[in-house]
Amino acid sequence: MEFPRKVMDALKTIGLNLYERKLWVALLARGVSTAGELSQLTRVPRSRTYDTLESLAEKGFIVIQTARPLRFVALSPREALERAKKKIEEKMREAMSRIDEILESPIIEELEKLYEKGLKLVEPEELTGALKGKFTVNQQMSNMFKGAEREISILTDPHGLRDLAEHHFTLLKTLKDRGVNIRIASVINEGCSDAIKALSGVAEIRSVNEKELPIAGGFCTVDRKQLLLSLTDHKVDPSQHLAIWSRSEHAAERVFQPLFEVIWQKAKKVG
Repeated sequence: MEFPRKVMDALKTIGLNLYERKLWVALLARGVSTAGELSQLTRVPRSRTYDTLESLAEKGFIVIQTARPLRFVALSPREALERAKKKIEEKMREAMSRIDEILESPIIEELEKLYEKGLKLVEPEELTGALKGKFTVNQQMSNMFKGAEREISILTDPHGLRDLAEHHFTLLKTLKDRGVNIRIASVINEGCSDAIKALSGVAEIRSVNEKELPIAGGFCTVDRKQLLLSLTDHKVDPSQHLAIWSRSEHAAERVFQPLFEVIWQKAKKVG
């Protein structure tokens, strides 16, 4: 059986593995079938067909008909996807509820103690890692910001400036109210007016001449203890965005903070 490339690629994006995709598409084409028939049709190993079909049933894509042998029934694609979405929402609510229970229990204190104890044993160079994907990078940036006590220094471009306004404004405002000094040096273009208007209330912003920048790319430091360095620009797909995070005080305080100060002194005040 041939499997349309566009269909298979689309189903991959919603988390179905190759066997699940093949068996579901084949079952849609037949309506009702046994595991053996579907195995022959799709060339999915017989040993994997039953557990894969059970997985599809658990996710809400198909129905198992109790007969001898077991028969598997296809639902309409729209109904199947709606059922699958509800299943995911239910699992997400359950998982979030369990996480909230841990956060509100003494267990979180025990976990924090373990982390703090382990942190003292780790060398700074070990607290460095690569981050992939815009969502992951923004999440790590938020985590860094949340721990800020004194200052945050950010070098960015127009796209990064808009990202700060869109994804981090509320947190930055909270930090400013807490007394954290926030400075943003950015290349600025005509599309930055709304972001500047929003962020000027929580940070001091200066305009950087892109031609005078000593480096290509952006970075931020928090309390001169943590560093986040972008390795790609806005032209790459968000899923391919790369950055490096480090808790090396040497890199943050001795390398990138002085670089930021040089750029900051040459930058022009905004507003």
